[in-house]
Amino acid sequence: MNGCLVAGTGSDVGKSFVATAICRMLADRGLSVAPFKAQNMSNNAGVTRSGHEMARAQVVQAEAARVEPHPDMNPVLIKPMSEKSAAVILNGRPIGTHDAMAYFRDTSALRREAMAALDRLRQRYPVIVAEGAGSCAEVNLRARDFTNLDVAHHARLPTVLVADIDRGGVFAQVVGTLAVLDDRDRSLIKGVIVNRFRGDQALFADGARWIEETTGLPVLGVLPWDKSLNVESEDALPPGARVDPPVPLSTHPERLRIAIPLAPHMANFTDFGPLELHSEIEVHWLSRPRALVGYDLVVLAGSRNTRGDLDHFWRSGWAQALRDWEDRRIIGVCGGYQMLGREVADPLGVEGAPGATRGLGLLDVSTIFEADKRVGPSHGRWGQVPLRGYEIHHGRTVRHSGQAPVTILSRPEGAVHEDDGAVSSDGRCWGSYLHGLFDQPQALAAMLAEVRPDLDLRDMASRPPFDVAKEAIYDRVAAHFAGHVDVGRMIDALE
Repeated sequence: MNGCLVAGTGSDVGKSFVATAICRMLADRGLSVAPFKAQNMSNNAGVTRSGHEMARAQVVQAEAARVEPHPDMNPVLIKPMSEKSAAVILNGRPIGTHDAMAYFRDTSALRREAMAALDRLRQRYPVIVAEGAGSCAEVNLRARDFTNLDVAHHARLPTVLVADIDRGGVFAQVVGTLAVLDDRDRSLIKGVIVNRFRGDQALFADGARWIEETTGLPVLGVLPWDKSLNVESEDALPPGARVDPPVPLSTHPERLRIAIPLAPHMANFTDFGPLELHSEIEVHWLSRPRALVGYDLVVLAGSRNTRGDLDHFWRSGWAQALRDWEDRRIIGVCGGYQMLGREVADPLGVEGAPGATRGLGLLDVSTIFEADKRVGPSHGRWGQVPLRGYEIHHGRTVRHSGQAPVTILSRPEGAVHEDDGAVSSDGRCWGSYLHGLFDQPQALAAMLAEVRPDLDLRDMASRPPFDVAKEAIYDRVAAHFAGHVDVGRMIDALE
């Protein structure tokens, strides 16, 4: 077996989850396996040890496969900045901002780069688990699409088709996808996995038989939707995310409630995955402004268009809600840190039209965007607790009025030590450029103790770091997959 392509009947049907499960399952069988996605469109990015940028989903899949993340695993990353433009990352490095129409007019050069990366990867790893993008049956894009079945043809990878039964129309998803593929593409599909099933699977036995009889393809498995399997998402909120929930704030006073405002260009919200793992914390993702009475903390996430998201906060009322909140406790991460300041200026038009946007004014700092982008792993400390994470930003932020930094970052490329972040004079608002701030439970408990000193967070502080916790999650994902997919039949089909 030299691997497979995990293709989908549409976007967000669970391709990343299935690919992650297969990576861990094959690694557990002693195979040398690597993930691959030729082109990913997502603002959730990770940073390799070598300082290259790649999609977070392929970082996760590399971790599941127990291999070092490498930009060859995701040679093309598109980071949307507006409805019509996006930043393009090629082989881990930014190559500029592109208009969507111009980008898709001719993808041949990017196709060559992507296939060259795949060839390099195949020289190092005998088994490739590739992931497609969106639907593999977008007939109007087929000539320019190098992320789906072109990968399977190039590397001779048999293909598994994933369909999402939760959204409805699973039979039409599968049959319709196969119907619009030409014979050459259709011949690659070797089996179907039905994802996100709720209820008694015995009720779907006749449905699975119908798919097999109608398509001639085996239904390799039906995966129940287990929202506790909190794998970092490619470009979606965590599976169990509470979005705009009613706020029974008088209940569970032993929990610390965190609000995270949603913004149009929100990026790297996988930073907050660790928060969702702690029973002492309740996270609310809020798409609309609301009174923040009863919340203990607001966290502002990163952004791929900081000025655009600032404009959104001013227009929507979020800015006023944050400024009016009497119990104000706010943390900003990366772009969220920039928003907390006086102003965000982009004279070169790095993230859009040149100009400057008024910040929230909750930190006495100002940010200017520069052409050079800081990408790489970084290390700091929260008190005596080490922090490990990464930076990925264009902006350079200057502190005013002698405000203290949050930490001092050190970087592996040399003896580089630099003050990071800023803390307001009353200590209630602070921001940092360090992604991964919440990954160390001991540091997280110390941060939250400043917010809610009445809570006993000793149990939180004793838990393993997020990278260790993720290993257990990957094991559970593989076990879940193996428990509901006929793995022997799948491997036979893929051979």
